[in-house]
Parts: sequence; structure tokens; C-alpha cells
Amino acid sequence: MTLVLRFAAGSHKGLIREGNEDSGYAGPRLLAVADGMGGAAAGEVASSEVLGSIVRLDEDVPGADLLTLLGDAVQGANDRLRQMVEEDPQLEGMGCTLTAMLWTGQRMGLVHVGDSRAYLLRDGSLVQITQDHTWVQRLVDEGRITPEEAETHPQRSLLMRALDGRGQVEPDLSIREVRAGDRYLICSDGLSGPVSHQTLQDTLGSFYSPEQTVQELIQLALRGGGPDNITCIVADVLDVGATDTLSGQFNDVPMVVGAVAETPPSSTLADQSIRDTPAGRAAGLGRPPQGAFGPAEGYDGGYGAAPAGFGPAEGYDGGYGAGEPPVYGTEEFDEEDRPKRKGKGLKLSLAALVALGVLGGVGFFGYQWTQDQYYVGVDGDHVAVYQGLNQSLAGLNLSSVHTSYKDIELKYLPQDQRTHVTNTISASSLGDADDTVKKLGEQATFCHKVADARTAAANPALPGTAPSGQPGTTPAVAPAGFLAATAPAASPTGRAPAAATPSATSTPTPTPTTAAPSQSAAAPATGPQGDLPGLTDEERQKADSCPKP
Repeated sequence: MTLVLRFAAGSHKGLIREGNEDSGYAGPRLLAVADGMGGAAAGEVASSEVLGSIVRLDEDVPGADLLTLLGDAVQGANDRLRQMVEEDPQLEGMGCTLTAMLWTGQRMGLVHVGDSRAYLLRDGSLVQITQDHTWVQRLVDEGRITPEEAETHPQRSLLMRALDGRGQVEPDLSIREVRAGDRYLICSDGLSGPVSHQTLQDTLGSFYSPEQTVQELIQLALRGGGPDNITCIVADVLDVGATDTLSGQFNDVPMVVGAVAETPPSSTLADQSIRDTPAGRAAGLGRPPQGAFGPAEGYDGGYGAAPAGFGPAEGYDGGYGAGEPPVYGTEEFDEEDRPKRKGKGLKLSLAALVALGVLGGVGFFGYQWTQDQYYVGVDGDHVAVYQGLNQSLAGLNLSSVHTSYKDIELKYLPQDQRTHVTNTISASSLGDADDTVKKLGEQATFCHKVADARTAAANPALPGTAPSGQPGTTPAVAPAGFLAATAPAASPTGRAPAAATPSATSTPTPTPTTAAPSQSAAAPATGPQGDLPGLTDEERQKADSCPKP
């Protein structure tokens, strides 16, 4: 049995972002996606440099330990980012995620940092084989929120780990056994965010070729709003015989997509000792004659490859151009190459000016989309419904208060509900947000009454009550507002009826009462838990969750 990989990769900037900070690489042994972060601080540079650093893993190194290779490569990439920031402080703040798989023919080594993801489709079932290094994932692990709540949490993109050149990186490393028929997906959160797990499973199981599947996945993310850059790699594990004439097509055509295909790393794999390896050939993919690291001929910013089918640039012969930069990781840089990069920057600036109209249109429709979004949050010390996204763009808030509910005060909500509101609760529509507020209002009203009842029970001499045993009065009881809502036997004044209640026309002459009041008139005893009289078991459990005075 001979197992080979058949793969395809694609990348799209999405509908909101101005540029693509994702980078992807797919080769016969290495599959990798890096999602850049830092915006103006060059997230695309970080993702491009990291993939340019680890692409050498695509060489055939028999007997090498997979986890050692991956761990060393990731640490080397992180060191490279640190070196770049030291040389150019303007790059401070850049970084990227990384999810990469290294293949030996029988096993797959996996390295993961950040919130890009790897999935395995086996026997029709899709399983996420990486764990997000995010704040909301930590909340899920601690049992503070559910996985369903994590999918719409406003802080779901807050990373706890990333490659940013600061200190020692701590990647997750693992080994997976491979079977014929397995299908792997590696993607940035621009795909896994707007597209549900079930839709990913259905799509991966419905399309035969990786090329078709990649295109469909990107379209799904765009139809979901395209809020972020979208990059994905689909790889199938195939069993081919030694005489299979198609086997050679599956293991010798590396692909480079996204920022790494548009923005050259500062150095590349030009070492002559590996120029004939798959990694060396990948370094030449899409290079115009001058040797710049760019997209393949015919690339139109869509899926990262020429329309002919995710292959190498037309006319590619595996060689290198005359103007190749030095080996990646060296200290020397070609000074003659600097003016070329500056000229390229001017051309990009002109292109950006031409595209401003298009971006303005996209921005307008993107803003209109945000105005159809709602969530429940905090406005001062009370609850409010917000319209828009709980984010800011260039210092401009993308949300505003739609309706403020001053009668729903946070101090009367149970601690867990108060935390959810403070972190904001996503809503699928304005009606959904109103339903959430209605439930919060009912809980706050109940807890307000519980608080008044507990205060009255602890202070029987407060107005509206009287010391027990005095002639002409009934013993102290809980406040009227609470018992009227929970105990039907209570009178509108909050006092229990006496044995003989005078009629409406009788003279209001006090009638001495017996020294032993009835059970319904007795002062409410508060036990160790602050128990209240006149409550059902369900109401008592609900009251226990209310804040204690």
C-alpha cells in the first residue's frame, strides 16, 4: 500500500478586510496556514515570513522525528520575527497563528499555535483536531460558558498564544495515524467563524476533488458575510499502487496562496542544495521573470491559483530567477534589491488609490450589514440593547444603544447573568434581543422583591410592620409587594387577615387579638440560607440565585 496526498489550497481577503493577511502552503509533505495579525503593523509580513521559514520542512528527510522538526521550525520562525522587529521597530505588534501538518506517508505530525484550525473527516464524521488558544476556549474549558455561546462570544478572537517574536513559543505538538480515505482541512478563522461545523462536515463530504471543495468552502464563508480573510487547504489521503499512472500527479505540485504569494518574505529558500526538492520548487511558484515572490499567472485575487486548476505558474520549470535574494535567515541583504521593493510599493499605492471607490462601496454595504446586528450589553448600571457590532474600526465604534432599560438594574441579576450581560449576549435579530431582555427583566424584578423581603425579615421594625404581641396589630410580615406576587392569602396591606375582620361599615375600633398569632400571621423566620415564607420549591431555588443583600 502506497499512500499519497492529493491537495488544493485557496485564499480570499473576504468582504470587509482591506487586504489579505493570511498565508497558505500545501506541498507533498507539508500543509500549513498562518493567519496574520497586527493590521498596520504588518500581519501579512508575519504570516509570510513564518511560512517562508518552515517551508523547508517539505524536503524529504527519511527517519527524521516529526515533532522535533516541527518544534524547531516553529521556534526558528518565532526567532525570525523577533529579529525583524529589532531591525524595524515599526513592525512591533505583528504576529500570526500557525497550524501545520507534516506527513511521512503513514503518520502526520501536527503543530498548532493560535485559533486557525485543523479538522479530520473520517467515515463521514468531522472532528476538530486542534484546540483554539483563545480566551473564550478557556472559558469553555472552565465550564463558564457553553461551546454554543463561544461561537458568538464578542471576545472569541482574543488570542492567548501566537507567534509574535516575544519569548519562547509554546505550540501544541501531536502525532496522528493516517488512513486511506481520510480528508484533512486546515483553515483560518475566516472560514471556521462564519461557517458552522455541520456545514463544514456536509461540504467536505459532498465534493469529490479538493479543488472543488476549496472553492465551495470559500464561497460559503463569503455568503456568511466574509468578515475576515479566508484561507483553507483540503488534502485527501489516497492509496495508489506502484504502477498507478496518476500517482505522480499527487505529490509534486506545491501551492502557495494568500499574503505569501503576494508579499515576498525578506529571504527565501535559494540554497542550491534543495533547489530540486518540492520545497525548492514551491519557492519558485508564481514568480515573474524578475524573481519577485508573487501570484501565479492569471491569479485574480480569488482562490490563490490560476483558473486552470490550482497548479504552478505557466512556464514554470523548477529553476530560479537571476535576482534571487539570499538564503532565508542570513544577516546579509541585497542592497540592490531595495529600490525594486520601493518601486513596487509606489505601484501598490497607485493601485490602492484606484481601488478606493470599490473599497468605499464595500465599506458602505459592510456598514449596512452591521446595522442589522444586535446584542444585549451594559449601559451604565442597567441593561441595554445595542445595534451594530461590539467592535471598533479606526477608533470608530461600530455599535450604539438601541434601547436602554433603566428598570433592569445589574445589581438585581444573579452573578452568572450579570457576567453574561457584561460580556455581551449576541442576538440573531432585534426580536431575539428583546426576548433576552424580557427574561432578564423578569429575573431582575423577582430578585428585587426577594431583596425587599429579606430586608424586611431582617428588620421587623421598619415602616409598614409592627412589633408582634401589641394589642390591635398583627405581627410583622414580609413586604406587601413580594407576598402579593407569591402568596395569594396575603392582604393588600401586607398583613395576614385577623380571625375576625371588620366589615367595610363597622367602626374601626381596635379589637384585642389573642397572644398566640396564627401561622399565616407569624413573622417569617429566616434560616441559615435566608429562607422566605410563602414560596414554592421552584421559586425558592430561583431566589437562592439572587444576589444576597
